Amino acid sequence: MKKILAFCSILFALPAFKSQGQTIFLSEGKIEFEKKENLYSQLDEDNGWSELQKKMMTKFKTTYFDLYFDQSKTVYRPGRENPDNLKGWMGDGIAGENVVYSDLDSAQSISQKKVFETYFLIKDSTRQIRWKLTDETRVIAGFNCRRANAIIMDTIYVVAFYTDEIISSGGPESFSGLPGMILGVALPHQHLSWFATRVTAKTITPAELKPPVKGTKVTNSSLKTSLAERMQDWGKYKQRYLEAVLL
Repeated sequence: MKKILAFCSILFALPAFKSQGQTIFLSEGKIEFEKKENLYSQLDEDNGWSELQKKMMTKFKTTYFDLYFDQSKTVYRPGRENPDNLKGWMGDGIAGENVVYSDLDSAQSISQKKVFETYFLIKDSTRQIRWKLTDETRVIAGFNCRRANAIIMDTIYVVAFYTDEIISSGGPESFSGLPGMILGVALPHQHLSWFATRVTAKTITPAELKPPVKGTKVTNSSLKTSLAERMQDWGKYKQRYLEAVLL
């Protein structure tokens, strides 16, 4: 009996594939996401220094994050380092150390974020996103995905691609709520994207799905209020920074 159960566990941990007309779905594993930011888009073109700054930095910053998941929980955390980011760019930037735990069944989230050299532990409900499904499809990391669009935080346009071949409604950062795993997210106006580069079928341990514990406890609302007060004189950079922190 134990051998049969072990075989079944392995079977449902395999990547989705077609066999005699049947699809086997992935129920737990690890996904590597490539996060790409257009750094040129963040420069102030009016200060007269933008062209010099461009010569001192790369146009795109690429970082990697890992998402561990089972059917009901996900943990998103920093992954492997990218040595190229050391060229003309100092530090991890906004959201470079984010750890996001999501309990999809209870719709609760715990996020650990570093802001102004201070760690915050954000305990709140998962973001409720009103997705609109489309007929557009594409293949990401070997999985068939379908496109969905949404607006979050009142003004941010989101394009996402999800697959129902992975049994989880999670995704990178705070993106979730689609009928399958989100393997791609793009914020066109923010020049920012997350796309899966590799999906690995593996048995996930409780330690890999452990929520973060470090930081001052806040909610998304209280953190936003606190940061807005500290950035009263930031001008046009205030909204950009708030968006980046609260994504």
